[in-house]
Amino acid sequence: MSDGARRRGLRGRRRECEALDRLLADAGAGRSRVLVLRGEAGVGKSALLEYLVQRAVASRVARAVGVEAEMEMAFAGLHQLCAPMLEHLDRLPSPQRDALCVAFGLSAGSPPDRFLVGLAVLSLLAEVAEGQPLVCVVDDAQWLDDVSARTLAFVARRLLAERVAMVFAVRGATLGPAAVADDDHLVGLPELVISGLRDDDARALLESAVPGRLDERVRDRILAETRGNPLALLELPQGLSAAELAGGFVRPDARPLAGRIEQSFLRRIGALPVTTQRLLLVAAAEPVGDAPLLGRVVERFGIGLGAAAPAEAAGLVEIGARVRFRHPLVRSAAYRAADPQDRREVHRALAEATDPGSDPDRRAWHRAHAAVGPDEAVAAELERSADRAQGRGGVAAASAFLRRATELTPDPVRRGARALAAARTTFEAGAPDAALDLLAAAEMGPLDELRRARLARLRGQIVYARRRGGDALPLLLDAADRLQRVDAGQAREAYLEAVGAAVFAGRLVGRSGLREVAEAARAAPRPVRSPRPVDLLLDGVVTLFTEGYAGGAAPLKRALEAFRRDVGGTADEVMRWLWLTWPIAADLWDDTTWQELTTLAVGRARASGALNFLPLAVSYRAAVHLHSGEFDAASALIEESDALTELTGITMLGYSPALLVAWRGEDAGHPAWLDAKTREALTWGEGRPRGAAAYLTALMHNGWGRYQAALAVAGLAYEHEDLGVFGFTLLELVEAGARAGDVGAAATALRRLEERTAAAGTDWALGVLARSRALLAPGDAAEVLYREAVERLGRSSVAVHLARTHLVYGEWLRREGRRREAGRHLRTAHEMLDGFGATAFAERARRELVAIGESVRRRSAKAAGALTAQEAQIARLAGEGRTNPEIGAELFISPRTVEWHLHKVFAKLGVDSRGKLRAALSGP
Repeated sequence: MSDGARRRGLRGRRRECEALDRLLADAGAGRSRVLVLRGEAGVGKSALLEYLVQRAVASRVARAVGVEAEMEMAFAGLHQLCAPMLEHLDRLPSPQRDALCVAFGLSAGSPPDRFLVGLAVLSLLAEVAEGQPLVCVVDDAQWLDDVSARTLAFVARRLLAERVAMVFAVRGATLGPAAVADDDHLVGLPELVISGLRDDDARALLESAVPGRLDERVRDRILAETRGNPLALLELPQGLSAAELAGGFVRPDARPLAGRIEQSFLRRIGALPVTTQRLLLVAAAEPVGDAPLLGRVVERFGIGLGAAAPAEAAGLVEIGARVRFRHPLVRSAAYRAADPQDRREVHRALAEATDPGSDPDRRAWHRAHAAVGPDEAVAAELERSADRAQGRGGVAAASAFLRRATELTPDPVRRGARALAAARTTFEAGAPDAALDLLAAAEMGPLDELRRARLARLRGQIVYARRRGGDALPLLLDAADRLQRVDAGQAREAYLEAVGAAVFAGRLVGRSGLREVAEAARAAPRPVRSPRPVDLLLDGVVTLFTEGYAGGAAPLKRALEAFRRDVGGTADEVMRWLWLTWPIAADLWDDTTWQELTTLAVGRARASGALNFLPLAVSYRAAVHLHSGEFDAASALIEESDALTELTGITMLGYSPALLVAWRGEDAGHPAWLDAKTREALTWGEGRPRGAAAYLTALMHNGWGRYQAALAVAGLAYEHEDLGVFGFTLLELVEAGARAGDVGAAATALRRLEERTAAAGTDWALGVLARSRALLAPGDAAEVLYREAVERLGRSSVAVHLARTHLVYGEWLRREGRRREAGRHLRTAHEMLDGFGATAFAERARRELVAIGESVRRRSAKAAGALTAQEAQIARLAGEGRTNPEIGAELFISPRTVEWHLHKVFAKLGVDSRGKLRAALSGP
């Protein structure tokens, strides 16, 4: 772009240029900055990016451009940006380096998790920025391939204290959030809306583009209809006579502004020599701007690169080391202007000129566009490209290759098989509706029995993912029935998925419905070899729901032990089935397994970068910390889970945050919030949250001593035996009934609790049973039971239940007139509960202590209380001896950001070294 053109492109953009200057200054000072330039086509985003690049004289600049034709090529945009920086690859931790090498096709390996790739890119940018500030510029980000867009959005959200600036230009509406596309991964990042020029600037720009005097009425009409769009102001008058301008600018069939601009380019391209038009078509069909490749291809048509001169003179294209169109709309116009047969010939020539060894996937894609009808050779090549894409973690690219392969497959049997494979990858890529369409296409072919069974299972999984609950049940059961005749292992997994769907549907299918599903699952074929942990899990849940808690406890214990025992072989299985094993461990009052499964799952997810799973694992781990009385640790993990959920777009109901609120006794708005979450879950067929919400509300009411309210709401949870919830509900019912004077309700709940805890047999189970019995027992019998409860729970890790036992024991002793002994247990309860942050229960203990004449010291503020949740987490890890790179890898931030946080931690805690962190965090 010439200096004059650049100045014209920046006319009226003083505010925007100043914002970019501030961004550069902040990045140079070590404050990472991210900015999304959002605006319609032609509004001047690219000109602003060029301004930024020209101003970044003290920085290293990395660039990428989204290309519409490249949207199906996994990691294409990311590779553009990172390729010049790969000399720093050796400085990355080995898991990150390996993930990036596989993603970019530099080495073979298992498909990397896209979030581990994101962490690798974050580390790479941070490494490069150590030498000099780094400015990353991404134009036409709306056309990035999906995995590149997600990865760069992930990186942008994790930047903080690096000398890195990232600026994206995105074509989109400027009419508010409602107009932004659902798949825009940059939503929520800082953005600057680039709107049309003000009237005076627009008028000056128009006059600079139109030679001679322009009629004022025509000028005003152009200004009104272009709405200050700079490209429209420059391009639309080109090629139009004064009569055309005066006779009416907008036809009755007028298209949106981008279409009208493209029409202007179409007219200009149509006026070029035929050889120039053919050269532009080749350049438009070749998406990466490879000038040598362009030269080789046009030679096949008897054209030299000199044919580009008229297009360059018209300002439509620049051909140097790379081919660059003036604007993406020029590229699309050049492609649309061509006859379909000409397009196929160009793609065929591009395929022939593309090296099958170094770039087989792009060659396959060109061959696919060149195909006139079904072609098995091309379809098979696309299938191989899909395999390579999946090997790099490019699920969306694999989906695109397989969809096109399906269209080009002549043989009905192979077409059905490819449609099924395409449906699987399309579902994994996050497009369930398109996946269902592909399943319908696959069903039309002559599939064998195994593929029909797998198709049925995939349909059930898609429906379950969209509406967790009863709608998926018949589909998953049908799939399991089909699979048991052809694939025993998959059949058992499908049955377990069906049982899981029934569990989460809860009261919406009822106890009888759950039993029917379990009875059907009982017919699953037995494992042909030694049972896997998942096989034992299926046997356990089937027994649980057909024979009851007492019968199911033993096989479920064996299943959980299998998941715990073979850590190396089952770590991935632990992640896959944690959504079911975790509530089962809670139902068995098995705090040891609870801790081990969540520790393993979180560790595995962090190590592998499985950020799609990590929010769930972290949330479950937070609940374990809550029961251990470690509310600060739980709060930090909940905050991390929330941040990851926002980052990944994963929808979760947030059981752990609600549990923390209930234990803390944070009353205001809590029931309404839970009700809203419950209604949300019910809309997609999930009834289990209704029981969970009722239990949590009862817990909160009991904390404040509102026993009648607790009794009423716990009764709602009692209506259905929700997995992982019902046992805890019984505890609340016994206490609420005993204290509200409804001994009958308490006794009924106690009988159910006795059955469950006796079968579980853990110290946690038998400890809460003893406490619950004591609440209804007379005289000396109550004291024996309270002492047993304290002893047993003291051997467990569930400190909140131990503290609560000291509380009710102390309350009972006070009513018995044994003030000294009551004071001892009440003080213990208050110190523990107040230290945890269980405000309501601590207040109960305080009131009892005041009643016996004791003064209560207010809780000492911990030094760690001044830290944010993330600062506390970083401080804890640093206090344990972790290095900055290790902490960064675990929390998905860069080492420099870790160091930035630690400086703040040291200042807040008044320490000057990592060695003093542990003592400072423990408080006075």
